[in-house]
Amino acid sequence: MGELMGPVDWIGVFLAACAALAVAGAWYKLFSRPLAVMAGPGGLEVRRRPFTTIFGTFGLVLVSSAMLGHMFARLSDPSKWWLYPMMSGGVALFFVIPALWTNYLHQRNPRAIALIDAGFWLLAYLSMGLVFMLRS
Repeated sequence: MGELMGPVDWIGVFLAACAALAVAGAWYKLFSRPLAVMAGPGGLEVRRRPFTTIFGTFGLVLVSSAMLGHMFARLSDPSKWWLYPMMSGGVALFFVIPALWTNYLHQRNPRAIALIDAGFWLLAYLSMGLVFMLRS
């Protein structure tokens, strides 16, 4: 299987997921008040099980990080450093954020909430790309 996927940097995958989790903690700490105000009463309840959110977030960004790790393992010339932010940011801007935005349009969520979440995903993917770039 390693031949099909290329030499995936599994330590990088784990570290990139940790970086995205750190971005999530900082980003949603920064925007917790505006999100709660925009959601209104009953829109965002206080997290009674924060570890469920933390571990769930880590598991999901780990999946994303593994996909990025696979993509970066397929690079023919890892010394082209600009490919890391270009590819990771491109995945966020042209796949993740449009999918997220489509859901928010159908749910009729406020645009500001969609922008906050889109900003998180862009920074999360760029941070994961940065980890892989630094490890190349």
